[in-house]
Amino acid sequence: MSSKFPRGATALTLVALVAALGACGLPRSGPKKAEIFQGSVLKGGDAFIVSVNARVTRATSVTPALGFSSGFRNAGVVGSDTIAAGDVLGITVFENVKDDPLLGNTGQRVSHLEQVQVDGQGYIFMPYAGRIRAAGQTPEGLRKAITAKLDSQTPDPQVQVQRMSGDGATVSVSGAVTAQGVYPIQQPTRTLSAMIARAGGIAIEPEVALIRVTRGGQSGQIWLQDLYANPGLDIALRPGDKIVIERDTRSFTALGATGAQSRVPFESQTLSAIEAIAIVGGLNTMTADPTGVFVFRNEPAEIANAVLGRRDLQGAQRMVYVLDLTQPTGMFEARDFLVRDGDTVYVTEAPFVQWQKALSAVTGTTAAANNISSAAGN
Repeated sequence: MSSKFPRGATALTLVALVAALGACGLPRSGPKKAEIFQGSVLKGGDAFIVSVNARVTRATSVTPALGFSSGFRNAGVVGSDTIAAGDVLGITVFENVKDDPLLGNTGQRVSHLEQVQVDGQGYIFMPYAGRIRAAGQTPEGLRKAITAKLDSQTPDPQVQVQRMSGDGATVSVSGAVTAQGVYPIQQPTRTLSAMIARAGGIAIEPEVALIRVTRGGQSGQIWLQDLYANPGLDIALRPGDKIVIERDTRSFTALGATGAQSRVPFESQTLSAIEAIAIVGGLNTMTADPTGVFVFRNEPAEIANAVLGRRDLQGAQRMVYVLDLTQPTGMFEARDFLVRDGDTVYVTEAPFVQWQKALSAVTGTTAAANNISSAAGN
């Protein structure tokens, strides 16, 4: 004896099975849009959910504050011939005598003193002239000082001073440059951009290159592209400066119905939501819900208050920004809204996807059962 169910009853049963399977938690890439909204402060949750508009975009458009302090910017260019402790000098003395020169042998009117080292206190030792302060002077100034010391001992001495090397006035260049090393400050390399060029230039993409300069207890950091665009940032160097070229370490996380789900580094100084989505391959055309693009962020209190029109919030606040790409201005809002370091960009699945998964599971199970029944009947 066999029983048959009406076709309508079978359809209702199928719908019920689909709904039951959907409620049981079929595989999915993350929370549904409705589940995210359930976490809103308005519904007892701990996150503020905000739809992105022009006002929200302006309030949240914060970029890292980089630059050099006035101490860096106002430092004048070091004279190319300024002598520093550690420099090596070449000194030549011409004496106006033939028989008994002060410095040379008989008949030797010209005396060459090579590799004269400026000591740690900034002095050199000159025979018959004693210790002379060299650091901070130009070769011309030192020449006059040596001449004055020798003038009373040999008639009309003629002195030449040459700065042989600038090892006493050096900076270090390290990080993502072609040739890391310690370089002297010389006439062609007295500014930041010139010294980077001396080190072979940068070895990473200019869009993500950061330059950090440390001088004593102070440090400043700028974007490489800003250095090229703004001559005022091309600061004069000082002995002992440390120049480090670094790659931007900011990143965001992409999850949900996108082309890829991963931690993604920034590729430029600023990154909009639409650019972030494009970097990971865009929305998944088979599963994504364009009305459910979310940006999760811990927002500083001052920005959260500005976004929400409040003044009472204190400490970092959990914020969920909602972008609806189907709205007339949705694409523009996504283009203008900036993603920041540490953000999570999440795209929900379209509602029909879960029904499709449930339906596939039900029809697949039904087909398997029919196959088993047929096999048993045989």
